[in-house]
Amino acid sequence: GAELAVAVIASEDQKFFQHNGFDWASIRSAIEESRGGSRLRGASTISQQVAKNLYLWPNQSWIRKGVEAYLTVWIELLWPKRRILEVYLNVAEFADGVFGTGAAADHLIGRAPGEFTSYDGALLAAVLPDPKRLSAATPSDYVRRRASEIMGVVEDLGGVGYLADGS
Repeated sequence: GAELAVAVIASEDQKFFQHNGFDWASIRSAIEESRGGSRLRGASTISQQVAKNLYLWPNQSWIRKGVEAYLTVWIELLWPKRRILEVYLNVAEFADGVFGTGAAADHLIGRAPGEFTSYDGALLAAVLPDPKRLSAATPSDYVRRRASEIMGVVEDLGGVGYLADGS
């Protein structure tokens, strides 16, 4: 549903509709933080995650990152943003072995994607960084807190209307 789509943008890639596949400011920030001693955090856009999830193997090598960047350029050139988001939502892992919005709706939320509340969308988006460790079905305090933060960002973006405005 639209609630999940806008929650994913709020959580994973707030500049999704503005960039051409890469969020250079986030990449620079992640590199600077790691140089300062922090653990390297992800800075991948939704488009990069689509390239990785559809076509690549799950490791963190520079070779894989290079292939991911190459594929991201082509995905951005060939697909409209709505298609990229649709594919992302259909291949994203929301729990161990639970891939895509429909499976997440059945296994984790208990209602169809079209019936999602804004909290349902935020809850599913909250587990995306680590769906094998974080649970939408039995959310921890951290996941609930993260979902509330995501709902705030969704509101700042303008809610589901942001999807119509962005593309």
